[in-house]
Order: sequence, then C-alpha cells, then structure tokens
Amino acid sequence: MIRQQLNAHTGGESNFLWRGGEITRLEGFTDAVFAFAVTLLVVSLEVPKSFHELTEVMRGFVAFGVCFALLIVVWFNHYRFFRRYGLQDPWSVFLNCLLLFFVLFYVYPLKFLFFAMFTGGGRIEAQDARTLFMIYGAGYAAVFLTFALLYLHAWRKRDALALNEIERLRTRQGLIDHIAMVVIGVSSALLALTLPSKLVGLAGWFYFSVGVYFMVAGKVFGRRERSLLSKKRPTSVPVEAGR
Repeated sequence: MIRQQLNAHTGGESNFLWRGGEITRLEGFTDAVFAFAVTLLVVSLEVPKSFHELTEVMRGFVAFGVCFALLIVVWFNHYRFFRRYGLQDPWSVFLNCLLLFFVLFYVYPLKFLFFAMFTGGGRIEAQDARTLFMIYGAGYAAVFLTFALLYLHAWRKRDALALNEIERLRTRQGLIDHIAMVVIGVSSALLALTLPSKLVGLAGWFYFSVGVYFMVAGKVFGRRERSLLSKKRPTSVPVEAGR
C-alpha cells in the first residue's frame, strides 16, 4: 500500500506500480536521440535575417507542431513502458535501439509530408504521393510494431514482474493498442498502393480511425478495469440491529 501511494505521489499511475527506478543510461540515450529527432524537424536552423524569411519560417509553425506532437506521443509511450516495467535485459535493449532507428529514419518523411500538407510547399504528383503514403504507413507500422513486441515481452515476464490483475489487464491493453496501430499503418499503406490516383489522399484520412479505435478501446478496457476494481473492494458487513 505504501509503495502504491508513493508511486501515485511521484507521478506514476494509479493501480499500477512503476518498477523503473533511477533513469538508466538506456533511457538517457533514448532521450538524447529524441531530442536530436526534434532538432531535425525545425523549419530552419538559421535565425531569420529578414521579415520575408521570418514569415517563411512561421508558415511551417503548424506543421512543426503536428510533427512535434507525434514524436512526443512516441516518446511518452517509450517513457511509460520503461517506467512501468523497468526492463533492461538484452531483448529490451535491442527493441529500444530498433525503435530509435525507425524514429530517426522516418523523421524526414514525416517532416516532408506535413510541411507539404500545411505550407503548400514541396507539392508532389499523385504517384509520388502514393509512394510517400506507403513509406509513411510502413514507418508508422514499424514504430508501433516495436512497441507491440516490447509489450509482448513484458507480458511474457508478467510472473517475474509480479504483475497484479490490473497491471496484467493494462499490459494486454498496451499490446492490443499497438497491434491496432500496426494494422492501421499497414492498411493505410495498402490503400495508397491500391487506390486510384484521384483517391490516394484517402490513405492519409484513414489515420482518423486512430481516434475511433481509442474511443472504443477505452470504453471496453475501462469497463473491464472497473469490474476488476469492484471485485477488490471489501464488502461492507451489515451491523446487527440493536448493537
């Protein structure tokens, strides 16, 4: 109980004991790589020297914000996983390095896609857009497949980690969530590959299904978690009359 209270007080999750202790070299290295990836997203590394250059930089503000948000989502998923389970075995290290490889490799496709979308720069033909959506979909799927493998690894170590029922449920949820993201990424890439040129943009709109999935999954897993919590609550003992 004391460990659970300390866990919640220090920024952990309620009903999930974070097993990660001090920040490890692996996490420190990962943070440095993510910081470098964010640097690569910057519109321009040089300070604008004229008002025209400033306006050109500001045109990319929204695109940079979207790319930055997507990287933060990936970073937070990584942060939460290693705080939850504290795994530092060779397989976890390998998957972590694989994740960083995919993040760095796909920074430029990510930047190109959203800067073209929001700034109108770098316009591409329909066939090139098809290829770009296929590349982005493959990268999206690769990143979340790596997360799925990490959660599968944690699930296999559930006994060694002494996960309770709630923690096991959230581990399964993490695994299923990331598999769903892989399916969405692969589906988008397949749409880009097979749709007619005039409809290839639907491959990008398909990512709105991410929000729909999490809305449905949140309700399903939330109901299961509330059911488990209700079973753990002590039942009240009726007081006899006259006592």
